Amino acid sequence: MKNSKSLKLARKYLGKTVKLVIDRPLGSKHPKHDFVYQANYGYVPDTQAPDGEEIDAYFLSIDKPVKKARGKCIAIIHRLNDDDDKLVVVPAGEENMMDEEIAKAVHFQEQWFEYRILRE
Repeated sequence: MKNSKSLKLARKYLGKTVKLVIDRPLGSKHPKHDFVYQANYGYVPDTQAPDGEEIDAYFLSIDKPVKKARGKCIAIIHRLNDDDDKLVVVPAGEENMMDEEIAKAVHFQEQWFEYRILRE
Protein backbone atom coordinates (compact mmCIF):
# COMPACT_ATOMS: atom_id res chain seq x y z
CA MET A 1 0.00 0.00 0.00
CA LYS A 2 1.56 3.24 -1.05
CA ASN A 3 1.90 5.93 1.59
CA SER A 4 0.10 8.78 -0.18
CA LYS A 5 0.35 12.43 0.87
CA SER A 6 -3.24 12.28 2.05
CA LEU A 7 -2.57 9.20 4.19
CA LYS A 8 0.52 10.75 5.78
CA LEU A 9 -1.57 13.76 6.83
CA ALA A 10 -4.51 11.67 8.04
CA ARG A 11 -2.35 9.35 10.18
CA LYS A 12 -1.45 12.32 12.44
CA TYR A 13 -5.08 12.40 13.62
CA LEU A 14 -5.60 8.71 14.41
CA GLY A 15 -6.48 8.27 18.08
CA LYS A 16 -6.73 12.02 18.66
CA THR A 17 -9.70 14.21 19.56
CA VAL A 18 -10.53 16.63 16.76
CA LYS A 19 -12.96 19.47 16.14
CA LEU A 20 -14.93 19.41 12.91
CA VAL A 21 -16.97 21.86 10.88
CA ILE A 22 -19.84 19.96 9.24
CA ASP A 23 -20.52 21.61 5.87
CA ARG A 24 -22.58 18.72 4.52
CA PRO A 25 -24.89 17.62 7.31
CA LEU A 26 -26.84 14.39 7.43
CA GLY A 27 -29.69 14.56 4.90
CA SER A 28 -28.20 17.30 2.71
CA LYS A 29 -27.75 16.84 -1.03
CA HIS A 30 -24.30 16.83 -2.65
CA PRO A 31 -23.81 20.10 -4.60
CA LYS A 32 -22.62 18.36 -7.81
CA HIS A 33 -23.48 14.67 -7.62
CA ASP A 34 -26.90 13.12 -7.25
CA PHE A 35 -26.78 11.68 -3.74
CA VAL A 36 -27.84 12.61 -0.23
CA TYR A 37 -25.43 12.53 2.70
CA GLN A 38 -26.36 9.63 4.96
CA ALA A 39 -23.85 10.80 7.58
CA ASN A 40 -22.55 14.15 8.79
CA TYR A 41 -19.55 15.10 6.63
CA GLY A 42 -17.17 17.98 7.05
CA TYR A 43 -13.58 18.91 7.65
CA VAL A 44 -10.90 19.69 10.21
CA PRO A 45 -10.50 23.48 10.23
CA ASP A 46 -7.06 25.03 9.64
CA THR A 47 -5.69 21.96 7.83
CA GLN A 48 -4.78 21.40 4.19
CA ALA A 49 -5.13 18.17 2.24
CA PRO A 50 -3.34 17.49 -1.07
CA ASP A 51 -6.40 18.75 -2.98
CA GLY A 52 -5.92 22.21 -1.46
CA GLU A 53 -9.02 21.89 0.71
CA GLU A 54 -9.17 20.99 4.41
CA ILE A 55 -8.86 17.37 5.57
CA ASP A 56 -12.28 15.74 5.16
CA ALA A 57 -14.02 13.73 7.87
CA TYR A 58 -17.11 11.66 8.45
CA PHE A 59 -18.76 12.21 11.84
CA LEU A 60 -20.53 8.92 12.53
CA SER A 61 -22.85 7.50 15.23
CA ILE A 62 -25.04 10.62 15.27
CA ASP A 63 -28.52 10.35 13.77
CA LYS A 64 -29.27 14.07 13.40
CA PRO A 65 -27.68 16.86 11.34
CA VAL A 66 -25.07 18.94 13.16
CA LYS A 67 -23.01 22.02 12.23
CA LYS A 68 -19.98 21.40 14.43
CA ALA A 69 -18.64 18.32 16.11
CA ARG A 70 -15.91 17.10 18.41
CA GLY A 71 -14.85 13.50 18.66
CA LYS A 72 -12.12 10.92 18.40
CA CYS A 73 -10.61 9.89 15.07
CA ILE A 74 -10.91 6.08 15.17
CA ALA A 75 -10.05 5.26 11.55
CA ILE A 76 -9.10 6.51 8.11
CA ILE A 77 -10.92 5.79 4.87
CA HIS A 78 -7.82 5.28 2.73
CA ARG A 79 -8.76 5.59 -0.92
CA LEU A 80 -6.57 3.43 -3.13
CA ASN A 81 -7.60 5.11 -6.39
CA ASP A 82 -7.86 8.74 -5.20
CA ASP A 83 -5.44 10.75 -3.01
CA ASP A 84 -8.23 12.12 -0.81
CA ASP A 85 -8.42 10.07 2.39
CA LYS A 86 -11.14 10.77 4.96
CA LEU A 87 -11.02 10.70 8.75
CA VAL A 88 -13.64 8.70 10.64
CA VAL A 89 -14.59 10.62 13.78
CA VAL A 90 -17.06 9.50 16.45
CA PRO A 91 -18.37 11.04 19.67
CA ALA A 92 -17.07 9.90 23.06
CA GLY A 93 -18.35 6.45 23.94
CA GLU A 94 -18.61 5.26 20.32
CA GLU A 95 -14.93 4.37 19.81
CA ASN A 96 -15.67 0.64 19.48
CA MET A 97 -17.43 1.01 16.13
CA MET A 98 -16.60 -2.00 13.94
CA ASP A 99 -15.15 -1.76 10.41
CA GLU A 100 -18.37 -3.24 8.97
CA GLU A 101 -20.41 -0.48 10.63
CA ILE A 102 -18.05 2.18 9.27
CA ALA A 103 -18.21 0.71 5.75
CA LYS A 104 -22.01 0.66 5.84
CA ALA A 105 -22.19 4.25 7.14
CA VAL A 106 -19.90 5.67 4.43
CA HIS A 107 -21.10 3.51 1.53
CA PHE A 108 -23.31 6.30 0.13
CA GLN A 109 -20.16 8.18 -0.94
CA GLU A 110 -17.34 5.62 -0.88
CA GLN A 111 -19.12 3.13 -3.19
CA TRP A 112 -17.41 4.76 -6.18
CA PHE A 113 -13.92 4.29 -4.75
CA GLU A 114 -11.65 1.42 -3.83
CA TYR A 115 -10.68 1.92 -0.19
CA ARG A 116 -9.43 0.34 3.01
CA ILE A 117 -10.37 1.19 6.58
CA LEU A 118 -7.15 1.82 8.50
CA ARG A 119 -6.76 2.02 12.26
CA GLU A 120 -3.91 2.61 14.72
